[in-house]
Amino acid sequence: MTPAEDKVAILDAGTQFAKLIDRCVRELNFHSDILPLDTSPYKLKEEGYKAWIITGGPNSVNSNDAPNYDQDIFRAQIPVLGICYGMQMLNKEFNGTVVKKESREDGPIRIDVDEANPLFKGLEKNQEVLLTHGDSVDKIGEGLKVIARSPNCIAAICNEKNTLFGVQFHPEVKLTRNGKKMIENFLVGICGLTGSYNLPCRMTSCIQHIKEQVGEKQVLVLLSGGVDSTVCAALLRKALPSEQIYAVHIDNGFMRKNESQEVIQSLDALGIQVHLESAGKEFAMGHTFLDNGIRTPLLCTTTDPEMKRKIIGDTFVAIADRVIHKLNLDKDNVILCQGTLRPDLIESASHLATKGGLASVIKTHHNDTALIRHMRQEGKVVEPLKDFHKDEVRALGRSLGLSEHLTQRHPFPGPGLAIRVICAHMPHVDTDFGETEVLAKLVVQYKHLLARKHALLNRIENNTSERDRELLIEATATKYNATLLPIRTVGVQGDARSYNYCVGISCAQDPNWEHLKFFARIIPQVCHSVNRIVFIFGPLVQFPVHEITNTQLCPMVVSTVRQADYLANQVLASAGLTNSISQMPVVLVPVHLDRSPLKTVPSCARAIALRPFLTDDFMTGEPALPGKDIPLEVVHKMVSEVLTVNGISRVFYDITTKPPGTTEWE
Repeated sequence: MTPAEDKVAILDAGTQFAKLIDRCVRELNFHSDILPLDTSPYKLKEEGYKAWIITGGPNSVNSNDAPNYDQDIFRAQIPVLGICYGMQMLNKEFNGTVVKKESREDGPIRIDVDEANPLFKGLEKNQEVLLTHGDSVDKIGEGLKVIARSPNCIAAICNEKNTLFGVQFHPEVKLTRNGKKMIENFLVGICGLTGSYNLPCRMTSCIQHIKEQVGEKQVLVLLSGGVDSTVCAALLRKALPSEQIYAVHIDNGFMRKNESQEVIQSLDALGIQVHLESAGKEFAMGHTFLDNGIRTPLLCTTTDPEMKRKIIGDTFVAIADRVIHKLNLDKDNVILCQGTLRPDLIESASHLATKGGLASVIKTHHNDTALIRHMRQEGKVVEPLKDFHKDEVRALGRSLGLSEHLTQRHPFPGPGLAIRVICAHMPHVDTDFGETEVLAKLVVQYKHLLARKHALLNRIENNTSERDRELLIEATATKYNATLLPIRTVGVQGDARSYNYCVGISCAQDPNWEHLKFFARIIPQVCHSVNRIVFIFGPLVQFPVHEITNTQLCPMVVSTVRQADYLANQVLASAGLTNSISQMPVVLVPVHLDRSPLKTVPSCARAIALRPFLTDDFMTGEPALPGKDIPLEVVHKMVSEVLTVNGISRVFYDITTKPPGTTEWE
């Protein structure tokens, strides 16, 4: 433990990024603790916390159920940095106003900062930061001043005399290019702290945690073959005698092509003997019970993504119980080991990852269902990586002597291809569908429709800056079209889950990918019910899409996405680019494009979406941009290969940052 004057308190308002703040502070050599937002400032002072950081959160400060906090937190003569929701709390506390504006901002945006302010010392005036919010500061509170602006909002405020600072953006994430420097300026330059905290050896901590929790019991470790479960197995081998460890790979029927065989071979090379349990039929016909006691439909007929994840997670536990019986183990003497990571717990709003229970569920991970949480309470689950992000797991794997082939494998979700199929029986066409499609078209055809003085142009003007509109005129000199797809995908916006439309952009010629990336930022800014943007390869899409192809997890559908995934990844691997991309989900989308509404041809084909993604921690990230991050010829080769799969009419390329879109579509 460092001296008391070096301790930093992180007050959790329900953000997805609390652990990233904690990680950033500790990497700057300061001890930090994540505490509930309503922690008493007197207790904080008594326990020696010399700097307080208030996180973002999914709530509105104007809401009747806004989280409680002690108002003296801003009057305790301790430096405070409010992030996103924390900045809005600060402003409202001093009689400023926070309003829900017509515009919202989600993604990397350039802002202008006051270089003379100590928070931005050593930085240039123009900075790229991550903004993701619906509410914005309007009238500045008493004693506060503006120290940064985005094109559409006040981006930072402060009262230097009282050492109160607020930023609307997220300095803790890597999409804010100089965010770590800003946090360092706050802790060192403003708070006057001296960092003397050293990170403990995390491998030693993990091994000790395993020994203490497992004791003399047997451990059943579920191995998917991914880096997380493989590192778990390597840690178990260091911590425990081999006779205590039972490694199991469960083939749930939604694995990639040849995946199970490759998993067994790669783990066998490490000296890990793996029991293979084939359970495809059990998963397809699996069901579970919801918190209200209602039984779910069978997985093979389920369309709701949350329900799919819960069924799969609980079925894994049921199959694990079957394996325990097969191996003649005593169920009461067995602990389940999972490769659960911090982002899994954050997105599932687990109490292990958020303090005070204020976080929103983005998606329930299969390793954090209600059944798993109950098992945790009974001490029947060990998760040595639960405080790690993906890049930290890879570093730990290298320290354990694992090969690059294993540590750099692309993440593959436990539910497998089951959550890479957008299942639907009916199109999602809400009352806002027509207007949203018109607005999306306005963005990509702005120059043409500006001359015609379209009636909804004011919506673009109210949600964009003058500079944005200048760039729109330049970008829309090329002929683009926008097609609203009648499906929903999962996103994260303003620290809350969104389940919104996807917009497809098509072009009459080869597109400018920088323009497409720009559209991907502007469209969700203008269309608040959109959280994902894709480019549609092929000719300009002529017809609107108001129907979907009935899609559920039947063998033919799963085989289709499996073959598309295999072909796309083969091209990526052959080009030597697998390690250049953090992950590439390949998603089956139930839309049949190029169907004339004048003909009675049923919707029977589907599309495939490619999602090459760049990130370190998987909390935020960007699309791998063709021509910049991945060669155009490789992308075109992937597209042509995928189009050889029967039943695929078009290929999409996901150009959405996180936020507003999550890495996976479900």
